[in-house]
Amino acid sequence: MDKISVLINYMPSDAAPVIARWIDYFKCEFKISRNRSTKFGDYRHPFKDAGHRISVNYNLNPYAFLITTVHEFAHLLTWNEHKRKAKPHGQEWKDNFKKMMRPFFEQSIFPPDVKQAIVKYLENPAASSCTDLNLFRILKAYDRKAEGVFCVENIEMKALFSIKGGRIFRKECLVRKRYRCVEINTGAVYLFPPLAEVSRV
Repeated sequence: MDKISVLINYMPSDAAPVIARWIDYFKCEFKISRNRSTKFGDYRHPFKDAGHRISVNYNLNPYAFLITTVHEFAHLLTWNEHKRKAKPHGQEWKDNFKKMMRPFFEQSIFPPDVKQAIVKYLENPAASSCTDLNLFRILKAYDRKAEGVFCVENIEMKALFSIKGGRIFRKECLVRKRYRCVEINTGAVYLFPPLAEVSRV
C-alpha cells in the first residue's frame, strides 16, 4: 500500500500527499505509533546507521495527528539546518513550524475554529500543542468520545468522579489552571488538568 493510502486513514485526505512528499524528500522513517500518554509524537535525528525518524500516536483525531506530524517535521528541518546549535523548541524551530504549517492553511485543511486556534498558537508555539489549553480544548472537540467520559472542567464542583483503575475523587476548586480534587479513600489532594478525561460517579 502506498504512503498516501495509509496516511489518509489518520489525517485529512488533502494533507496526505504533502506529508508523503516530505517523507520521501527527507528520507524519513515515519511510524504510526501506539498511544503514549506523555507525548503525541517524537522526532529522532540521524544516528549511526539510522536516518531521520518520526513517530505519531495512532489514536489522535485527524487534525491533531496532522499538527503533531508538522511539529515533528519542523524538528527534522531544524536539525538539518542547525544540528545541535538550535534549541529543541527555540526560535529556529518556531520559524520552521510556522513555515511548514503554511501549505495546510493555503489548502483550507482545517475547520475555522481549529484554524483560528492554530493561528493564535503560532504566535508563540510551545513544546506541544497539548500545553496550549485553547488549542488542545478545540482539538479535543474532534475526538471520538467514549460513552460516559467527561473532562474534569465539565464536572460540577463537589461532584464525584472516577479515573481509570476505579479511584474516586471529589472536585473541590480551581487552583490557577488546575482543579484541586480530593481522593475519597485516602483524603489525598491531587491537581487535575481541566481536560483530563474522567467518568461521573
